[in-house]
Amino acid sequence: MSVVDTVEELATALPRGRALIGLDLGDKTIGVAVSDTSWSVASPLETIRRKKFTLDAARVMEIAGHRAAGGIVLGLPRNMDGSEGPRCQSTRAFARNLSRLTELPIGFWDERLSTMAAERALLEADTSRRRRAEVIDHVAAAYILQGVLDRLRNIGATP
Repeated sequence: MSVVDTVEELATALPRGRALIGLDLGDKTIGVAVSDTSWSVASPLETIRRKKFTLDAARVMEIAGHRAAGGIVLGLPRNMDGSEGPRCQSTRAFARNLSRLTELPIGFWDERLSTMAAERALLEADTSRRRRAEVIDHVAAAYILQGVLDRLRNIGATP
């Protein structure tokens, strides 16, 4: 399966009744979230400490296999003006490389402000600074994935 740019394209490629995996790629970590099979809610799952692509991808694929995932969504870190910089290029390269290892459809979601929204939610929940540092990446991944789930529901593409 190739990498697609829009949620609408992704929706046509996704098998119904299978969980989706959301990823928030950082320089040092990858936040991972998973949806339920009805694509209603995204839940933070774990943070992968980045090592090298082969190890990072192996862990992502292990999670996807364990969860019987039907697709993968990566947060695309666009600039505030909507343009794409080096971080977007890195995310797109990760997706291309990952697509060589799986038949799962892979898509993107504009992640602008997702980490800020996750941080705000954790602050509102009175989460300690240390705990926030431990969970921020996979909470941000859940925020990204929830955006995709909401969009899928809005276009009538939920199972």
